[in-house]
Amino acid sequence: MPRFSTIEQYIASFDKPVQKKLIELNQFIESVIPYAEPVISYNMPAYKFNKVVVYFAGYKNHIGFYPTSKPIAYFKNELQSYTHSKGAVQFKLNEPLPLDLIECMVLYRLEMILNE
Repeated sequence: MPRFSTIEQYIASFDKPVQKKLIELNQFIESVIPYAEPVISYNMPAYKFNKVVVYFAGYKNHIGFYPTSKPIAYFKNELQSYTHSKGAVQFKLNEPLPLDLIECMVLYRLEMILNE
């Protein structure tokens, strides 16, 4: 996989269905935390405010969302219908993104960072 320097480059490297979801997620995160810096970290798109708030990534059949482990644990009940692990959630390409849940996880993670 090539090394990316911008989120736009990263998104452009995928097929149209994945691009569409990545663009939607990217724009949504940017609207939730417009003061955060868009970066590439671990060769994935991320948003940083003092430190990385969230990462996300594209795959053939899903979008990976990485808010770190504490938000995943905190929102475990809301995540029951999604494949998830200690630090990641998978959103299927053929289903709408759960924007309300994503917003809650992003803001929870940001609050963690601000209170450190």
